[in-house]
Amino acid sequence: MKNCERIGNFALAGLTLAPLVLKVDPNLNVILTACLTVYVGCYRSVKPTPPSETMSNEHAMRFPFVGSAMLLSLFLLFKFLSKDLVNAVLTCYFFVLGIAALSATLLPSIKRFLPMHWNDNAIVWRFPYVRALEIEFTRSQIVAAIPGTFFCAWYASQKHWLANNTLGLAFCIQGIEMLSLGSFKTGVILLAGLFVYDIFWVFFTPVMVSVAKSFDAPIKLLFPTADSARPFSMLGLGDIVIPGIFVALALRFDVSRGKESQYFKSAFLGYSVGLVLTIVVMNWFQAAQPALLYIVPCVIGFLAAHCMMNGEVKQLLEFDESKTAGSSSEKVGDAKSSPEEVSKKVE
Repeated sequence: MKNCERIGNFALAGLTLAPLVLKVDPNLNVILTACLTVYVGCYRSVKPTPPSETMSNEHAMRFPFVGSAMLLSLFLLFKFLSKDLVNAVLTCYFFVLGIAALSATLLPSIKRFLPMHWNDNAIVWRFPYVRALEIEFTRSQIVAAIPGTFFCAWYASQKHWLANNTLGLAFCIQGIEMLSLGSFKTGVILLAGLFVYDIFWVFFTPVMVSVAKSFDAPIKLLFPTADSARPFSMLGLGDIVIPGIFVALALRFDVSRGKESQYFKSAFLGYSVGLVLTIVVMNWFQAAQPALLYIVPCVIGFLAAHCMMNGEVKQLLEFDESKTAGSSSEKVGDAKSSPEEVSKKVE
């Protein structure tokens, strides 16, 4: 499984850099970049214990309302305050957040080349005058933060599309890797709510498109085009992360049963088909489309159809990651296996 992740990493890095030297069709770039990001994030999420942040049914139900309030707040900020001022504040925020996300994304690749004690011996730094606040980190994390700081400084000063995409991809991969829906029931509730959310804010109000164009921060991926009137195609990070955590849950469900990644394949195929439909409809009508309108039915539909064909609907609906965490950890401990060895069982 680690080999799959490495191949995905190299492919994603090459695709991100390709527009600098080649003419890449933006539609194809959108599809391949989003799919590769989901693929990499899903495989990185496979660990002996589930991701640290788990969503409950109540959180999933509230999420569209919280997202709507934030979206509307941003719309009003851009409407009544200087756009430059708002973006300056947001740039400072994403500068710090970007360093953390990019360093965490690069850390697994970097720490393999560093001394072991750099990875294990944590350093605790306490804030002066506020001793209760402290930060714990390793030397490896400091090394990984160096390229993260460079890209964040480059983005803050130049707002180059490549710096924007590098940070955006790091946010996506970390989101898919660290967030867990806990169960497929919670996942369906979340996707169904955001399905309605996306349709409403894109088709019935100008809010979503207005904020996306005004918000000068790495919350969307930019894909260069040959059209001077529209130099970039855009894809919001939410259209990658939200379906991505559902697809990742399907992969970890397969891993928990020690079987081949059958449901991951169907969920991932559903995401890919949904994204292709989004691009086709967008080009047909020459208008912005809510990607989740097409992605959500495809992801849930493909997974549900596959599950019903195998007669395993009950097993899928009863799956709860928090309940399987303990048994998975015991198996890993008994076998004295590394996460990589456990992951290989599904290949």
